[in-house]
Amino acid sequence: MLSIAHAAVHFPCFPRVRCRVNARHVRECTPSSWPGVRLSSAWARDAYNVARMRERARRSLPRPVFDFADGAAETEWTLRRNESAFATKAFLPRPLQGAATRDLTLTLFGQRLSMPLLIGPTGLAGLFWPDGELASARAAASAGTVYCLSHGSVCTLEALAALSTAPRWMQIFVYRDRAFTRELTDRAAAAGYHALVLTVDNQLLGNRERDTRNGFAIPPRFTPRQLVGMAPQLPWLWRMRAALPRLTFGNYVHEGSKESLASLAGRMSSLLDPGLDWTHVRALRERWRGPLLLKGILHPDEALAAVRLGIDGLIVSNHGGRQLDGACSSFEALPAIVRAVRPTFPDLPILIDGGIRRGTDLAKALALGATAGLIGRPQLFGLAVAGEEGVAHVLEIYRRELDKAMGLLGARSLAELGPHLLVDAPG
Repeated sequence: MLSIAHAAVHFPCFPRVRCRVNARHVRECTPSSWPGVRLSSAWARDAYNVARMRERARRSLPRPVFDFADGAAETEWTLRRNESAFATKAFLPRPLQGAATRDLTLTLFGQRLSMPLLIGPTGLAGLFWPDGELASARAAASAGTVYCLSHGSVCTLEALAALSTAPRWMQIFVYRDRAFTRELTDRAAAAGYHALVLTVDNQLLGNRERDTRNGFAIPPRFTPRQLVGMAPQLPWLWRMRAALPRLTFGNYVHEGSKESLASLAGRMSSLLDPGLDWTHVRALRERWRGPLLLKGILHPDEALAAVRLGIDGLIVSNHGGRQLDGACSSFEALPAIVRAVRPTFPDLPILIDGGIRRGTDLAKALALGATAGLIGRPQLFGLAVAGEEGVAHVLEIYRRELDKAMGLLGARSLAELGPHLLVDAPG
């Protein structure tokens, strides 16, 4: 979802000062006095939906860091369409079905999940909270759902596996260096990952203009003057003070190497292969023996070709609008893919990623044939606000909203969500 190979790199500079900033915000630079350092239930009461969590993240993060998560390619039309497309369908409830209790559980690749919502891969989660990937994985495991580790994680895939959280999936690309593709695949198998997610829509990096405008750097560096003007962001700066100098792309670091973060970012970018085609997908299918999903599918012909090749699951996605601006929304692409695949492969998991901001959005996707949904940005917002607790709160928001929507629709289980509960919205 969040690719970071193209970013510039600077290491942080923390001046040794005791800075007296606006007294309404910060009396002096000590963690105990900074707003947000000692989290309480106040943030949770305020973050009663994903939009409110996003707003709290916006206020708590430096603008370049927030925009790295929140932004997309060029005019960001596809980002906006991902979210607005859900409004093209309206519910047609059947409240007399006796849905006093609702069952949100499902079985995916032999593993029982508590709800049809997974955390998708997001690069550099460790930029938003120390050990961010580990925090999100723990929250997902506690909620009874899947965490998919990004190829561009700060931690190594082995470090996440050491937590023994489950289920855990791993994202992978097909690289120019085929040996490296095989290496990551074999490492994921050795570490006990349950599924592999091949992302296919990033063979060229999208034009993320917010990052260009902000001069986004990894990790960010701030001057003393900038620090004085960012009192609300000082809690983030404090908790990240030790993590920022150690920030790296854990899965790309060679043992014993002292390669800089800039070199790593450059190497990652050079590894992307614009020549990606079906022969490469077939080679990965032959090497990886567990469930293999393709992420970045929008065209029904490619969906059907993937399944005939032996792919175990599809993720309908446009990379959160971060790659090709002007691509259709995931929600709009979903029905044609379901129609193409399900008659021949009725049990094949079809997941959707992109723009799911409400439990009602998820309910509409499930009614159109999706098996489950993935979120990326919302879990980063929760992570930025309160770490593991924030991610757990975001997952609970979705669970609660989906449960309520099913009750009002008259659906007692996920199987009872279908197109009969939807109509085209006026206009």
